[in-house]
Amino acid sequence: MGDRQKLPLPKRTYSLHIVLVGATHPGNLGAVCRTMLNYGFTSLRLVSPVCSPDDVDARNRAKHAGRILDECVVFDTIEEATSDCSLLVGTSGKREVGSKTSFRHFSYPWELSQHLQTFTDSIALIFGEEGMGLSADELAKCDYLVTLPTWEGYPIANLSHAVNACVYELHRTSVISSQGHDPGIPNIVPLERSLNPTLHKILNQGIKEYGESLPGNQERRESFSQSLRRSIMRSTPTEDEATRLIGGILDATTALQYVEGNEAWRRERRRKITPQEEE
Repeated sequence: MGDRQKLPLPKRTYSLHIVLVGATHPGNLGAVCRTMLNYGFTSLRLVSPVCSPDDVDARNRAKHAGRILDECVVFDTIEEATSDCSLLVGTSGKREVGSKTSFRHFSYPWELSQHLQTFTDSIALIFGEEGMGLSADELAKCDYLVTLPTWEGYPIANLSHAVNACVYELHRTSVISSQGHDPGIPNIVPLERSLNPTLHKILNQGIKEYGESLPGNQERRESFSQSLRRSIMRSTPTEDEATRLIGGILDATTALQYVEGNEAWRRERRRKITPQEEE
């Protein structure tokens, strides 16, 4: 894990500061730090916290994100915590109906993420106290309001879960736009699943030859080959996955030909069954 943390943080056009108002549970505080670092965010600001960043439970829940607790800054008011920010984003699960809706124009986290793609200044993403959330007055200080798409029968999420949902969407947008081009977002899980024409032809030929090696009539062989090809292509395999499949299909075809006494296994296959395996 230590070696992985030597990776640089993802590059973003904006600076994001997570602001927690009146945090009361050290376990939640630690969990927030962990989810922040999961998605490459490290700036945490606490407004009048009830619990301490040095609490043992906070440290235990933060796991390898303890550095966020080391570097977090404590303020007395939201105004002080956000004085250097150009955009204040408030969060709430209280989606009132009726006249109150005119004061609460909510967006979802993915809409916020799209909105920030071209933003170039500092942003405060503000969360309220566990069990209470941000007050109407605190929300009124915000420029932009975000709510989670929770079920209306039980809309209020745990603090760390709410932070996770928001920073996930922000990082998701970064991954889609920058994976493989940003040292902080290496191309480990491929975003594009396609085969080059040559590999596609090799895979199809391998499936065809495998089907032709099966026992039974021609209709059964052709039906099997078509079903296998379409099943594989529906999964949109990567080139690495297709290469592995081709190797397995090649071996399976060779084995079938050998069992059937078809000399093609000896003439046409790159891999042959050794005498020891024949026994």
